[in-house]
Amino acid sequence: MNFALRIPDYYKKEIEMLKGDVSINQFIVNAVVEKLATLKTLNHLEKRALRESRDHALGLLGDAPDREPREEDRL
Repeated sequence: MNFALRIPDYYKKEIEMLKGDVSINQFIVNAVVEKLATLKTLNHLEKRALRESRDHALGLLGDAPDREPREEDRL
């Protein structure tokens, strides 16, 4: 699919600085793909959250062992 896209000059300048070795077209396509993946993931998680319950989640946490975190897991 091809279509014309009008990008304000101030965005074009930013894209030019950030795009690296790819074309502006590829940069925009990658940005669209990333946005689609984000929206699909959010949609999936929202649907999944509606199927679950708070009590179920707390029950899972209640099954976790009561011990200190490993050294690499500490903040």
